[in-house]
Amino acid sequence: MKIMHVDASAKRERSNSRALSQHFLERLREEGLDIEVDYLDVTVDTPPHVNEAFAIATYTPSDERTPAMKATLAASDALCKRLLDADALVFAMPMYNWSMPSVFKAFIDSITRTGLTYVHTADGHIEGQLARQKVLFITSRGADLRAGPYSSMDALTPALKAAFGFLGVANPTFVDAQPLQFSDQASRIAALERARTELAAVAANWANPAKPEPASALEQDNDVMALSQE
Repeated sequence: MKIMHVDASAKRERSNSRALSQHFLERLREEGLDIEVDYLDVTVDTPPHVNEAFAIATYTPSDERTPAMKATLAASDALCKRLLDADALVFAMPMYNWSMPSVFKAFIDSITRTGLTYVHTADGHIEGQLARQKVLFITSRGADLRAGPYSSMDALTPALKAAFGFLGVANPTFVDAQPLQFSDQASRIAALERARTELAAVAANWANPAKPEPASALEQDNDVMALSQE
């Protein structure tokens, strides 16, 4: 299985989302799955933010693009190819101020490409091209928004579902570690343990698709929501 693994935390050795994504890959290996990892750290190799040249080039038919337009799109073309070549996608990130890190938003802008990651069908519909890939989002959140007055403030989960749903990802899996900052130590330990348990279930399912994942790993958006950063 070829996996594209993307980290988006500004932290390094102190990052919970990075640690959890590494834990997941280790569990896949322990399950006996032969994996090839294509790694991208978008805090180091951040895709360029959209500018006028990119916007014009991406909507110009490919056979009409100038050499300058092709050069503008080259990095995005390569990134899209990496996604399309993968069998599975693992995205790890903290929640920053209710949503995704800006570097991951730049990644989404770079991979949302007409004619590559989505196409217009003959009947006028849009068809995402990432339908075959398994997709896992591993997120870390500072507070716990599963219940209470702030439960509606999770803008991260719906944004990721919308962006990747447009690209053909119908049923992504979410594993969210929370609360990790605005809580006591016991709650933080419990949050990380819950996440590791859910990741173990996802790893077992990827290695043996006939084995169903527990509800806790399949129904993340109904009962795991939180705020802020890892």
